[in-house]
Amino acid sequence: MKQYSFWFVVGSQFLYGPEVLETVAERAREMAGELSGVLPYPLVYKVTAKTNREIADVVKEANYDDSCAGIITWCHTFSPSKMWINGFVNLQKPYCHFATQYNREIPNEEIDMDFMNLNQSAHGDREHGFIAARLRLPRKIIAGYWRDEAVRKRIGSWMKAAVGAAVSRGMKVMRFGDNMREVAVTEGDKVEVQAKLGWQVNTWAVGDLVKEMNAVTEAEIDALMEVYQASYDIATDKLDHIRYQAREEIAMKRMLDAEGCMAFSNTFQDLYGMEQLPGLASQHLMAQGYGYGGEGDWKVSAMTAIMKAMGENGNGCSLFMEDYTYHLAEGAEYSLGAHMLEVCPCCAAGRPRIETHRLGIGMNEKDPARLVFEGKEGDAIVVSLIDMGGRLRLICQDIHCVKPILPMPNLPVARVMWKAEPSLTTGVECWITAGGAHHTVLSYDVTAEQMKDWCTMLDIEFVHITRDTTVESLERELFLSDLAWKLK
Repeated sequence: MKQYSFWFVVGSQFLYGPEVLETVAERAREMAGELSGVLPYPLVYKVTAKTNREIADVVKEANYDDSCAGIITWCHTFSPSKMWINGFVNLQKPYCHFATQYNREIPNEEIDMDFMNLNQSAHGDREHGFIAARLRLPRKIIAGYWRDEAVRKRIGSWMKAAVGAAVSRGMKVMRFGDNMREVAVTEGDKVEVQAKLGWQVNTWAVGDLVKEMNAVTEAEIDALMEVYQASYDIATDKLDHIRYQAREEIAMKRMLDAEGCMAFSNTFQDLYGMEQLPGLASQHLMAQGYGYGGEGDWKVSAMTAIMKAMGENGNGCSLFMEDYTYHLAEGAEYSLGAHMLEVCPCCAAGRPRIETHRLGIGMNEKDPARLVFEGKEGDAIVVSLIDMGGRLRLICQDIHCVKPILPMPNLPVARVMWKAEPSLTTGVECWITAGGAHHTVLSYDVTAEQMKDWCTMLDIEFVHITRDTTVESLERELFLSDLAWKLK
């Protein structure tokens, strides 16, 4: 993944004289350097801005620097806000207002008017905040002392959301065939999505993939088989079926990389010329950071890739998921998530097994090989991006994943089981009320706050289902939100 950084822009003015400005710049460099050592991405001190032109120039530079994922501003002294207008109205990168100060405490013996003139972040940040509010500028405001761990974690979290926005703007999705016939929620306005989120979503013929598969050599397959054997337990004697999945993976990866695509989709209804629906092939590609969507669901494939990039080390535990069936025993109510074949092994509680089993739907000539495992325990979220006609809505629900309560020995797919907030039944009612899809991205790494920040950066609606959500409160929220978005 591209190496991103964030720019630290500090506000001041000439009124205080050169000595104060030199001190401000020196402290800003110190803060940026120290924070870079603990944040997930470097924080680069750019300028102590004192004029309209300096601010406009640094914003213009940030807008056209692909490695800059966002700017973080702070006003060490008083920075008159009118000089920020020209820069802010043209800002195209995520923006965080860091309301902090260099010193932690007021020094009782040292404080005098010189100290006050130099250390007036409380003064400057309010002036700075006003102009962003006046301009209705999307922003994240983080207040607190810059050396506090909790504050640093919040900045780091916001940085990951901003990287998600940067990845979104460069997202290319390769569709092998169309979406599943007559399905509504996997459809969407690709033109609007490209204008709003930056995604380029296009189709490649399955025949092109078959042609690429035919060009894969046995030596290439042998090499990938060694990777499979090192990563997974092989629990089938149908090695030719696994080798076929390797052939599919190599061909798909070659096409994805040639086009610069980070995500892909396919459908079991369009496998013309192929012997198996890519199962193991799709799973192993997802383990490498690619996004995937089943049945042609290009929205969830792109969201999977974006949330993987937002997770730890650029390939976090985020995965394509589908609510399959419920366990409705009173007092023990769970969702069982799975898919026909394609669940990413990043969430596996143990070492996955490669198995081959018949797949009863789709154009499969042979039993597709796939990874089978149980998902790990832990707090997580599931998200769904839907097209509401005229706008996009991201629905996010808090969940808690558990070890599956049943062994399910005859279920030949990877599976994750979870408790939904606020409860299974109320959660289902809320999800359906909001229009959530059956395909989701499940993430153990990305938080609801990060997804809210991501939506703010890209100007789309965010709906959060939590332990405190009721159907009635959600209905009111959606009604008011619908009115507000129609006025935008």
